[in-house]
Amino acid sequence: MKKFVMAALGGTLASVIVTTQIAGPLVAQENAQKSSVYEQLDLFGDIFERIRAQYVEEVDEGDLIEAAINGMLTSLDPHSSYLPPDDAEAMQVQTRGEFGGLGIEVTQEEGFVKVVSPIDGTPADAAGIEAGDFITHVDGESVLGLTLDEAVDMMRGVVGSEIIITVVREDAPEPFDVSIVRDIIKLTAVRTRTEAESVVLRVTTFNDQTFPNLRDGLAKQIEEAGGIDKINGVIVDLRNNPGGLLSQAIRVSDAFLEKGEIVSTRGRNIQDGDRFNAQPGDLAQGKPIVVLINGGSASASEIVAGALQDHRRAIVIGTKSFGKGSVQTVMPLRGDGAMRLTTARYYTPSGRSIQALGVSPDIIVEQPRRVVEEDEDEDTARPTRTEADLRGSLNNDSLSEDEIRQIEEDRARAEEAAQLRDDDYQLAYAIDILKGLSALSPSAD
Repeated sequence: MKKFVMAALGGTLASVIVTTQIAGPLVAQENAQKSSVYEQLDLFGDIFERIRAQYVEEVDEGDLIEAAINGMLTSLDPHSSYLPPDDAEAMQVQTRGEFGGLGIEVTQEEGFVKVVSPIDGTPADAAGIEAGDFITHVDGESVLGLTLDEAVDMMRGVVGSEIIITVVREDAPEPFDVSIVRDIIKLTAVRTRTEAESVVLRVTTFNDQTFPNLRDGLAKQIEEAGGIDKINGVIVDLRNNPGGLLSQAIRVSDAFLEKGEIVSTRGRNIQDGDRFNAQPGDLAQGKPIVVLINGGSASASEIVAGALQDHRRAIVIGTKSFGKGSVQTVMPLRGDGAMRLTTARYYTPSGRSIQALGVSPDIIVEQPRRVVEEDEDEDTARPTRTEADLRGSLNNDSLSEDEIRQIEEDRARAEEAAQLRDDDYQLAYAIDILKGLSALSPSAD
């Protein structure tokens, strides 16, 4: 027993000696780092004083400090920035669903402003701005070298005023100008409608109204259809949805999941991580779900698509999403400003990070670009003649009036579907998938 105690004491003594030997250099290194930081802060103070005293024109000290703070934050990543009081207030207004501007969500890439997505029903959307467009000039002035906030400030202005932006598009041979009139942007978070027997939930953003809009809109469509048995599934359209509130992405995902993880976030420290799980209850009551995404689907949109895909609750179709897999925390600062800082990465239930990779669809479906059709000549414009158009053709007396009416209704639906393929091929594809799943369902007649 005595030997055991002595061995333990010897081990403790040895560890103390080793710790003492290692701690010396570590303390010295830490002191050196602190000294270096203080030297850098002194350098900053020297530069600030020289600019204030010797710059060719008088400068605003507050603007200098704000620029330094913003430069420090924007050097970290494209999504961290300083928000002056006006910008902080405008961001709060935007999450409530109404703000002034063009109606585009932007980021910065290679020094230029890149469009993440236009917002449905806004001036930018009406002007034909597309996800992936690069904005190089605003009213003839280059945005190269500006911070994202500075470029956004150039695009802000009085409601009703015109702005000319120069756009570079991947498949366009040359840059081109687009005229947009600024307007009040009123965001309708979720628009709902029924196409054929499929309920379409068009989710345009994730603000405070997203989940309530989705819940109420889906319930209304089901009621108007005559009950859940009268629909064959739900389409969640997240195309060109730039994201928004993490809390709303979680609630929308939870709306269609009965259990399991929705998303996890992992920060710099283990204790900063978090995990969000679904609660029982499925608004679609087990009906098939298709999620539509494209290159303009970012952030919160990718959380929803990734969660439903990993749980095999939905088929994801379209094209690869934007790939913003980071979480920003808005921290209030003195003077009513705020700091938007990237604090974590988020991970889908299977543990994958979407950062820079995006969500890959289960089925890749490109959206064909609309082509301006040439004037048809007389031969192609002439309507096609059928047997029923021939003089003296026999009537079909083998069908009742109800059967004939049913055939005509089916034909009308088919023609509507064909028209939808011309207008929105990806959505038409999603509807076809739900039709196919409904036909294979054991409960189908």
